[in-house]
Amino acid sequence: MIYFKGSTPLVSEYYQSFRRFAIHGDTRATGKDMHGKNWSKLCKDCGVIDGKNITLTDVDIVFSKVKKKTCRTITYDEFKVALGELARKKYKDKTGEEAEAEVFKLIEGKAPVIAGVTRAVASPTVSRLTDPTKFTGSHKERFDETGRGKGKAGRVDIVDTSGYVSGYKHRGTYEKKVNKPTEGRPM
Repeated sequence: MIYFKGSTPLVSEYYQSFRRFAIHGDTRATGKDMHGKNWSKLCKDCGVIDGKNITLTDVDIVFSKVKKKTCRTITYDEFKVALGELARKKYKDKTGEEAEAEVFKLIEGKAPVIAGVTRAVASPTVSRLTDPTKFTGSHKERFDETGRGKGKAGRVDIVDTSGYVSGYKHRGTYEKKVNKPTEGRPM
């Protein structure tokens, strides 16, 4: 749903919330349709689920009811229908339009809540263990002088398969010695 203010189109806050939740957790999502997992997250994060009138089971049933039989996702239009059904169930004492308006207020401008994300601890012990300048022995060889890892070259001994014996210093000089012009020597 797009509204116009002057000549500039303004996308409604409901549609923005729909898109934010539709792409949450899926790198390939386009934001045009929403999976059931994201629908449930929207209902939890926005406070549509209250545990009394609306439960997670109700949310899943409404999702299954409004989506097409062969699809796993709902479009924005199906999303509005699903919210209408939940609104009438949540606010039984209000009319259908008033109930929908209340539920839309809950969703307006919201974004997914990211909880349970692990943060790095900034303690002296952790910083000492993760500082490559303090590494010794063979571990020190895994990093260059700037502290960046060398990748596989720092972890694995790369075998020289050129045919020369390890430790041979004059690699590539044989041809020069063999093809050296002979001056003054009889053949």
